[in-house]
Amino acid sequence: MTAILKVDTIQDTSGNNIINENANTVTIGKSGDTVNVVGTLQSNGTAVPTVAGITMADQWRLTTAFSGDATPITSNLERVDTYGFGQLGTGMTESSGAFTFPSTGIYYISFTVTQKNGDNANKRFNGAIILTTTNNSTYNAATEVYQGIPALSSDFYGNMSSNFIFDVTDTTTHKVKFSINSFDSGVVTEGSTSTNHTFMTFLKLGDT
Repeated sequence: MTAILKVDTIQDTSGNNIINENANTVTIGKSGDTVNVVGTLQSNGTAVPTVAGITMADQWRLTTAFSGDATPITSNLERVDTYGFGQLGTGMTESSGAFTFPSTGIYYISFTVTQKNGDNANKRFNGAIILTTTNNSTYNAATEVYQGIPALSSDFYGNMSSNFIFDVTDTTTHKVKFSINSFDSGVVTEGSTSTNHTFMTFLKLGDT
């Protein structure tokens, strides 16, 4: 025997509307409620994907300026910790320049570099490079960007940024390093313990 219940509104014992239909719109719950779905939420028979948003955000920086190459940067790195910095989730770990991800997932990686002309001569082919490995051994240049700094003065600055989306399927094998490739020792890559001059940003966009 099939039973049909025809109502527009279902209320809880306090008289609050918990299910309401009006003008072909069904409202579940009241303001302030938490709606718990047991099972799979579907739309016309297709599962609705879970949207968790960004669950990890972290930022690191170079603390000390240096001249010439660093292929890769292996020291003088710290997590940003000044002027209201906010970390989301567990964050990255770093050892000798190799960054390890806290969990598998799809990550957005950004590398921003500030450089200075150190000796008033033209500086060409200064590179900011993101290096990735998927076997915890061989690192490849996932991105390379370059800039030149003209000989206008010994304090003339340049800035460049490199970005990559990395599919981290295994946190023990998938890692990232950062490299400065300067073909002139007179190029100074800027660093600071209080302000982001040369820095790395990590965002987990979702699951792999």
